[in-house]
Amino acid sequence: MSALEFNIANQDLIKIAIAVVCGGLLGLERQYKNKTAGFRTIILICLGSTIYTMVAQRAGAGVNINIVTGIGFIGAGVIFKDNIAVSGLTTAAVIWISAAIGMADGSGNYLLALVCTVLTLMVLLLFNLLERYIDKVHRDKLFVIVFTNSNYDNMTPVEEAIATLQLTSRRVQVSKKDGCLQFAILVTGHRQNISKLDEKLLQMDQVKSF
Repeated sequence: MSALEFNIANQDLIKIAIAVVCGGLLGLERQYKNKTAGFRTIILICLGSTIYTMVAQRAGAGVNINIVTGIGFIGAGVIFKDNIAVSGLTTAAVIWISAAIGMADGSGNYLLALVCTVLTLMVLLLFNLLERYIDKVHRDKLFVIVFTNSNYDNMTPVEEAIATLQLTSRRVQVSKKDGCLQFAILVTGHRQNISKLDEKLLQMDQVKSF
């Protein structure tokens, strides 16, 4: 093996090692929060993007756009939507940026890859504390309430209780479930007051479940 080949091989190993480290750091955060795409998944995404970029550079082919397209499919697979709520958006964003970090690493921009990994972790961890504080003083909670009958007036006491607790609300959906009225309402306000609303709903005879 010539000196040039040895140098290239060493650079490849460095790129692979950095990809595993960066992907592992982001994957640990997702794994800790029990998300769909966890430790191994994020490592493989970051490593795969690195390898594809390395191959593209040597072949002179435009593979990078295919990486972005492929990652889009993976990201879409972790987003879940029910009739009302959507979840998995943050995990999809982590998948997307881990691929970008892998591409930066594969192209030889080691510092960029490492800095972006640190910044992403800061957003996920430190900003999460800020989100928790905001959530404490200004929280949104979606209530899906099923009443014991189909009487439309059942919603009035619920909305009056919300107003009494100095909370704001918005009706999201009104429907029937097994002959009973089902009422989805988005409530906004202080977490303590929302907890008090839980207690009031438990005391209402017309509320079957929520």
